[in-house]
Amino acid sequence: MSGSGRAYRTGISLKQLFRISPNDQRAEAWFIERRWPDGVVCPHCGSLNVQTGAKHKTMPFRCREKECAKRFSTKTGTVMEGSKLGYQTWLGAAYILSTSLKSVSSTKLARDLGITQRSAWFLAHRLRAALAAQPPVFEDPVEVDETYVGGLRKNLPRATREAMANEGGWGGAAGKEPVVGIRDRATGRVAARAIYIADRKTLVDFVIEHTAPGATVYSDGARQYARVPFDHQTVDHTDEYVRGDIHTNSLESFWSTIKRAHKGTFHKMSPKHLDRYVQEFASRHNLREQDTIDIMAAIAAGMRGKRLRSQELIAPNGRPSGARPRVNAIPRP
Repeated sequence: MSGSGRAYRTGISLKQLFRISPNDQRAEAWFIERRWPDGVVCPHCGSLNVQTGAKHKTMPFRCREKECAKRFSTKTGTVMEGSKLGYQTWLGAAYILSTSLKSVSSTKLARDLGITQRSAWFLAHRLRAALAAQPPVFEDPVEVDETYVGGLRKNLPRATREAMANEGGWGGAAGKEPVVGIRDRATGRVAARAIYIADRKTLVDFVIEHTAPGATVYSDGARQYARVPFDHQTVDHTDEYVRGDIHTNSLESFWSTIKRAHKGTFHKMSPKHLDRYVQEFASRHNLREQDTIDIMAAIAAGMRGKRLRSQELIAPNGRPSGARPRVNAIPRP
């Protein structure tokens, strides 16, 4: 997503990035300016009475309020909190994620930033958490569709294929994880979510959550959408894909971006972390009209009030009680 793809956008070259953040101090100043453009504010109590330039290795600010008096840094209260990585590394990672249409693998991110693969993997997931935005509600005609993310059946582990056979095969989406999405025809914005199973309740609830009353909903002929409580029009993909304005082609174009990343960048998206990848692609799609520096600023703004600890990423994956057993299933969001 550099500037060349959309001529009206202003991109940032690597030379420009180096001028923005030639060292950790300049990169830290960039984050400070975007977090506190009107002056540093204590993230603990909200006071403007803050001492700056405190002689502390990692906490350059201290709240002067007697009841608070806590030290803090630009990382405090953000996804960067607790990280030993420098600000230059964080800013470089935000740039790479902003300019990579098909995202970036942790191994390449590690090479580009000069850090370990494990650190790069953790860093990338925290930036994906920062990208995740409040789900929009669409008022214009919308397209809704679901897709399945995963590899070819022949490439699945033998134990997985045997479990699938015992379950009866599970159809063409066997071994893959369902994702549902919705796209606003007028603005081109999307909302998407990795789900546990693409049943009627899950899909209809998702449409209701993201669609304003009075909007028109276009979908394929899947029976799960039959009870959508809107002006609902369908196109049957068994014999046609477009009938006038009725189609889901624009949303399917968005799906293709995720699947190209799955095949060409990641090769595997863990079911446990799939929704975080989906949010990354949805947010980058929604920000694609903006200049690169503005996308980076949006990532910085999204860091506030979020925390993703290592234990949350590596904790065992759970499954809702009472749910049908599935291989590689993920909990409902």
